[in-house]
Amino acid sequence: MENENISAKGEPVFRGKKTKIVATIGPASDKRETLKQMVESGMNVARLNFSHGDYPSHLKIIENVRGLSEEMGKNIGIMADLQGPRIRISVENELEVEKGEEIVISDISFKGSEWDAGKETKTIFLDYPGIIQDIEVGNVILIEDGLKSVKVTKKENNHLLAEVIDGGVIKNEKGVNIPDAKLNVPPITERDERDLEFSLRNEVDYVALSFVSSGEDIEDLRNRIKEILGRENNLPKIVAKIERKEAIENLDGIIAKTDAVMVARGDLGIEINETRVAILQKEIISKSMKGLKPVIVATEMLNSMIENPRPTRAEVSDVTNAVIDHADAVMLSGESANGKYPVESVKTMAEIIENTEESPYDDMSDFEIDHEFSDEYTNFIKSVRSFLFGSEAKSIAILSRGGFTARVISHFRPNQIILAGTNNEKTYNQLSLVWGIEAFFLKDGKIEEVIENMIKKAQEEKIIESGNKIVLIGKNDERNSRFVDVREIN
Repeated sequence: MENENISAKGEPVFRGKKTKIVATIGPASDKRETLKQMVESGMNVARLNFSHGDYPSHLKIIENVRGLSEEMGKNIGIMADLQGPRIRISVENELEVEKGEEIVISDISFKGSEWDAGKETKTIFLDYPGIIQDIEVGNVILIEDGLKSVKVTKKENNHLLAEVIDGGVIKNEKGVNIPDAKLNVPPITERDERDLEFSLRNEVDYVALSFVSSGEDIEDLRNRIKEILGRENNLPKIVAKIERKEAIENLDGIIAKTDAVMVARGDLGIEINETRVAILQKEIISKSMKGLKPVIVATEMLNSMIENPRPTRAEVSDVTNAVIDHADAVMLSGESANGKYPVESVKTMAEIIENTEESPYDDMSDFEIDHEFSDEYTNFIKSVRSFLFGSEAKSIAILSRGGFTARVISHFRPNQIILAGTNNEKTYNQLSLVWGIEAFFLKDGKIEEVIENMIKKAQEEKIIESGNKIVLIGKNDERNSRFVDVREIN
């Protein structure tokens, strides 16, 4: 059988995945050489987790990624992931609690007070001042990813009484989730403000907002970004992390306001019954695609590779299903940040993606977008869709300064490779997250010259070869016209 990855001239032909990989960078992967190997293995976006690390270490990662992007001629996005208002346990010593036991819960503003000194019952404090005012009788408080839980039975002025449902040892600084409480907690904390200013000062491409509750949270962050940068355009894109019960309830409004979406399955699986997470993942991906918003699936995708050189069969199936669901990207967290095998994790994920995309199960026969995008230009792109699916062309070439045309075409998930040329460096980096896009940073010039330059670069990188047919789609602003053209590459 003829090798599909070898050209008639015996040279290797581009065999690239279309689903992108977001990899969290940490102590295991922050060295330049390791980062380079990860990019060569298939990493497209570097995630900075601001729950960990310091500014000098984050800055070094940014510098290394930007340097590698220029050196390797590849667009590598940088995502700053803000920690958000994570509530944690505050105890002096570990406390062991048993099922059925009554305990006291208060917040850190009462710690060390006269009331605190006089109590005898086992007490745990939450590290957010005033938080107990938002918690009601009947609310369940989940501790350490839900491994321990208590149910509030009585509310007083300065504390709550709660019955232990799932016991164990309660340790200091473990995370807390309260799914049914309407918490009066701002989505952007003082720490997030500092992290945001650092990230914007260093021109990151994406900002991920944790614990989003509504579309208003996204608007608030966007306004802060504009204020800090002092401009209205060329902003980093916002990624809404869907991980709260309220976010599911307000999903349509969040997707409408955000630029991209992350299915943050860790906290989502705590806030909502974990048996529903896989179905919610499919719903979030479907709605994000209809809204033309790139969507990432995250959390524990290859978790065993933190310690082991090979994934479990279940993890392989997990990544495979995210690809079949048509996610734009899948994400590595601890596997690449502090695991033993960061490069191998990226390689494994890329291989799973490639095998899945070559299968018939990744095909998408039908797709609709929300009516709000039914303007004249979007309708023009939609009208080209049937032609693309029936075409013998191997690739699509477009010019897209802001990236909108590229995202519209991507979200139809065509079989062809999508070549997207732009003269905007921010767009170039941001397209790293969008499914199926091979981006090229091009200088200004006459439209025909720019297209020829992009095709030449794609040939040099073995993405396309002589004899291939290519579909050209674009908009000529000088003539105020749109065009579709098919040509054979010389």
